[in-house]
Amino acid sequence: MIHLTRLNATAFVINPDLVERIYANPDTTLTMVDGTTFVVADSVEEVIERIIDFRAAVVARARDLPPTGPARLGLVTEPGEPAAPRALRPLPKDSSWTPHP
Repeated sequence: MIHLTRLNATAFVINPDLVERIYANPDTTLTMVDGTTFVVADSVEEVIERIIDFRAAVVARARDLPPTGPARLGLVTEPGEPAAPRALRPLPKDSSWTPHP
């Protein structure tokens, strides 16, 4: 979330992932994905900088998270380890289906 200031000097926060457009008209106006608009005292450049800082903080925190244990997915194998064979069931033949010419 980023902190912004309305024209009447009240502070509020928004989710920057929901911002669709930002423009100066001459006041900075944010249009959200649901069509809601907010007019703020912050400049377009300040809003963009706060969004960049927010996203950088999210990436930095995700990078610094400790591993939660061995994460193995269905078909992922260790290097040099053979993939486990997987039985495939045959599809029933449908004689009514024909490809389009």
